Parts: sequence; C-alpha cells; structure tokens
Amino acid sequence: MMIRIYNAKILTPNGIIDGGELWTEDGKIKLVSQVSPLILLPWDREINANGNLLIPSFKNAHAHSPMVFLRSYADDTALDEWLFKQVFPREAKLTPDDCYWLTKLAILEYLSSGISVASDMYFHLGSIADACVDCGFRNVILEGITDGNKPELYKKLQWGVDNLDGKGGLIEYRLGLHAEYTNSEECIKMLAGFAKENKMPVYTHLCETSKEVNECLQRHGKTPGEYLSDLGLFDHGGVAYHFVHPSEKDIKSLKERGVSVVTCPASNLKLASGIAPIKRLADEGFNVAIGTDGSASNNALDMFREMYLATGLQKGTLGDPTVVSGESVLDMATVNGAKAMGLRGLAGLEIGQDADIVMLDLRQPNMQPLNNIVKNIVYAGSKSNVLMTIVAGKILYEKGEYNVGEDADKIYSECQRIADRILEK
Repeated sequence: MMIRIYNAKILTPNGIIDGGELWTEDGKIKLVSQVSPLILLPWDREINANGNLLIPSFKNAHAHSPMVFLRSYADDTALDEWLFKQVFPREAKLTPDDCYWLTKLAILEYLSSGISVASDMYFHLGSIADACVDCGFRNVILEGITDGNKPELYKKLQWGVDNLDGKGGLIEYRLGLHAEYTNSEECIKMLAGFAKENKMPVYTHLCETSKEVNECLQRHGKTPGEYLSDLGLFDHGGVAYHFVHPSEKDIKSLKERGVSVVTCPASNLKLASGIAPIKRLADEGFNVAIGTDGSASNNALDMFREMYLATGLQKGTLGDPTVVSGESVLDMATVNGAKAMGLRGLAGLEIGQDADIVMLDLRQPNMQPLNNIVKNIVYAGSKSNVLMTIVAGKILYEKGEYNVGEDADKIYSECQRIADRILEK
C-alpha cells in the first residue's frame, strides 16, 4: 500500500518539520520531506493533513490485553488479594477463543489511543497472535512462566520460538517470567538456561510492591532483582516491569546487564503499589519505557493518561517541577518503548523505518495555541486528538472508524458474552 500524507507537521528525531510530506510503501517510510518532490506515483491514498501533526506511534511496552474482560470488576483491592482471589481464578476459565476476541477489543482501544504495538504477557498466545495478525496490529508476545509450566517448560518455549516469532510479519516472541514469587528456583534456572542457549532477553514483573520485595528477602536473603540476576536470568538483557521498589543492588545488577524498565504509573497508582523512581532510573542510564498494564488494574488502555502520570508523579513526589520533561516522557512512550521491546524498525519517523504513524488533531481547543507542540501532547493531549493510526503502512483507525477486518459492534458483543459467562452474570 502506498500512502502520501502532505501539508503536515512531522515530528522527526531532529525536530518538527512544518508543511511536510511523508510517503509510505510496503509498510515502510519512503520519504520525509519539507518540500514535496514533483513525482506522480500510483497512490492508494493521498491525505491532506491540513496542518495536523504526524508523530511516531505509541508503544505499549507492558500489557495483558485479554484482561479487558475484568475491566471495572476487580477494583479497589490490594494487589495480592486482587491477583490471587479476583484475577487468577477467573483467568483460569478463559478459553483460546475467549482470548482471541478479548484481544481484538483491546486492539480497538489501543488504536484509538495511537498505540500500534503492545507487548503482551499472557497465555493462549497463539490466539492472541492470531487476533493481532487478523487485525493488522503488532505484538511482542511472551508467556508469563510460572511454576505450573515447569513440566513442559522447554517444549512450551520452543513452540513459541518456532510458531509465533515472525508470524504475519507482525508478531515477535520473547521469554517471560511472571514473577519471582510465582516460581521456584528450579523453574527460574530452567528459563535462564533456555535464555542463555538461545541468547534471548527475559521480561518479568519485578519489585512491583514492597510486600514482594520483603517476602523475597525472607525466602532468599536477596531482593528480587538481585536474586534473578544472580540466577542468570538477565545475562542477555531483558525488561523489568514496574520496578517500583528497587534497592541499590537491584539498580546496579540490572544496569550492568542492560535491562530496560517499563513503568506503569496508572496501574501502580490505582493498586497503591507505589511510584517507580523513573527520574533516578533515567539518570542512571536505564532505557525507561511506558506500559498500560491490563484493564483489570488500570482500567483504561490510554497512553496519554500514562504519559501525564509518568511526569506528574515524579514532579510531585520529588518536589521538583523541572524533572522528567515532557520531551523525555514522549520518548518513553514512543522510541524507548520500541527499544525495550527490541523493535529496531520503530526508531522514529525517518526513511527506512516501519510506517507506524499517528496523526494528531491540532485543531482542538486543548492543543491551542501551539506554543510547544510536544508539551501540548504530554500535558494537554488526549485520545480525542487521535485522528489516525497507521500500523505497518495500513490505516487501521481513522476518525472513529476501525479497519481491522471485523465490525466493532461484533467485537463488543462477543466480549460481553465472554465476560457474562466467566463472571456468572
């Protein structure tokens, strides 16, 4: 598909181009220019941006897409009770078909928020991958390994490598450990061994709550970051989700191994887990990205809200309005997320990069006047500003309409049926 977008403001790694033009072909960016070359090509679409802004798509670096069935159900509960009494028992009832439809619902929300890729830690991964491919959406997908997976762990991981990685040109497979507290040392060592053999990074929930940290200290005499690092889990890098309560040794261990951190401010705030020290982590040189977490704890899959909280919570808790700038937070939500997920083709709006692009409506009151467009996005922007989301060169969302191969009302109906069944309404 060939798309020409002209008369646009374009946010590039080198700044904003005014009155610019962007071309895509076969899922790649072919041109980013201030002046339109006098070339006539057989465009599938020519789009007048009317002075609106093109930015790199948002990257949701930590998600549990099928958890949309628990949206606004298991609320106002502490994390351990929420997870073990509300979430796990109901997730056990999910079928592969359930996860297929629930993922499609999450994709609709991602697209309307300008998100072109999520990183899902869940189960029934084949169904999640199928839903993404059928919709044209990207996913970096991983099993959340627990001790229950130990009997067939190698078989399960190898199946993911063989059957999911590269699927439809949209899916990438990674290794995932659910958490220290849901795994025995034997299981963690098995996963670390597979990671070493295949030279793969490992992604995990880490230091999410003070309770998690304290109980790990009681079990092993080490914090979760120390413990997992010493077992070799991060020898080929990886990602720490949440990382709200890291010790100095955690920070040192993960920094040495090139581990990225994904902060989930809305989820951590709502579950009262705490506030991740992302200013400190960024200053230490960590690649910090942003995730929404799942709908059961967030409850919205909205990157605009995450960006605002990511900066606002740091300013408020540190008593310093200068920290974690709007520009740095936008990077966390876009290019840093791609780096955390290992997506090399999504480094920004440049020639040769993958064509994952969002058009934002600047002709709304919350974006005027245009004193500083980037700060407008982070401090004043909202989902209402998303006019268009392009994934791999295909327009999947445009002005409230979805192009995902399925009627939105059908998706809503199927997901309500699933929620009614599992929640026994």
